[in-house]
Amino acid sequence: MSTSQVRFRCFAATAPGLESLCAQELRGLGVRGRVEAGGVAWSGDWDSMARANLWLRTASRVLVRVGEFHASAFHELERQAKRMEWARFIGARSRFALRVTCKKSKLYHSDAVAERIAAAIVRAVPTATPIAAADDGDAADPSGPGADAQLVIVRLFHDTCTISADTSGALLHFRGYRQQLAKAPLRETLAAAVLLGAGWTGDTPLTDPMCGSGTIPIEAAMIARRIAPGGRRSFAFLRWPSADVARFDGMVAEARRSELPRSPVAIAGSDRDAGAIEASRANAERAGVSADIVFETKPISAIGPGPAGLVVSNPPYGVRIGEADRLRNLYAQIGNVLRRDRPGSTLALLSADATLERATGLGFEERFRTSNGGIPVHLVVAAVKSADAPARPARARPAARA
Repeated sequence: MSTSQVRFRCFAATAPGLESLCAQELRGLGVRGRVEAGGVAWSGDWDSMARANLWLRTASRVLVRVGEFHASAFHELERQAKRMEWARFIGARSRFALRVTCKKSKLYHSDAVAERIAAAIVRAVPTATPIAAADDGDAADPSGPGADAQLVIVRLFHDTCTISADTSGALLHFRGYRQQLAKAPLRETLAAAVLLGAGWTGDTPLTDPMCGSGTIPIEAAMIARRIAPGGRRSFAFLRWPSADVARFDGMVAEARRSELPRSPVAIAGSDRDAGAIEASRANAERAGVSADIVFETKPISAIGPGPAGLVVSNPPYGVRIGEADRLRNLYAQIGNVLRRDRPGSTLALLSADATLERATGLGFEERFRTSNGGIPVHLVVAAVKSADAPARPARARPAARA
């Protein structure tokens, strides 16, 4: 059977709260997925799996579910694991890592489960080598020591064992450009979710007045120019024995042909920290979008008049003691400056505190809830009226469902 004829049970994993955005992205790729807790599931061919890795902006990784069976005793686990076609995605001399979770099951010892699964893999592929799996935040880094290992995810829940093979390798937020960071960096996948959640499609001007290391403006430039976020990195599925590397190279070449040469709209990022702007420019250069973004060192008060568009930012959240008064003034300044300089625009904030949001004097609507660095946050969006227009009270809108 050729690669294009193989069917997969796929799952695009996302941060909690971003599932519906990911489902919308998949629909744009011609994939009808089913929203589940933590991601979107679908049945598709090799191309759908490869395109998801290449194009999804909000997903953390793409998994292929390769087996599911009942296992309430170790002999059942061992028997079923031996039947798995491990050689389809673990090649000779490959390294592999297991990540096992056990909940509400008779087999509750994750290390013992991992030992049996590893033995089944080595039995099927004698030259494969098991290594320890690290957390997503560490070993998923493409520069980490386990970056070339095939990750196998085993989940035991109510005595049902589900085995998945990771197709992505390094987490999908590793686009390859963000090597210089400022304070409180924002993952690329969350920055893209902020833009997509705000309804921005690259057809109106965009400004981030607290851009940090530039992730939001850079992701915006990639959206505006139709740059595939995975077009400049590698993936785990390309190391599978059955991988059609030439076919994927063709997908990447097609994606690059569809890129626009320049952003059709103005994109700007500013920050009062000169070091952050230096990092932003370096990151934009690596992303290939430096000519599409104007970065400047300046405070919010100096944002200046400009055309109506989207003003978007990830401002400080106020989680440290003693920050409340300073941040209330900052949020109030955001509202005042935009009413003065950017009436008719839309403001989108990734925020953690409704009290601070109200200080802007704008009426926000909620688009989604998630977390950033372990802090619960939500995306809120408001229309900016002119300085002499009365403010309206904020109201919440439930996150859109796919």
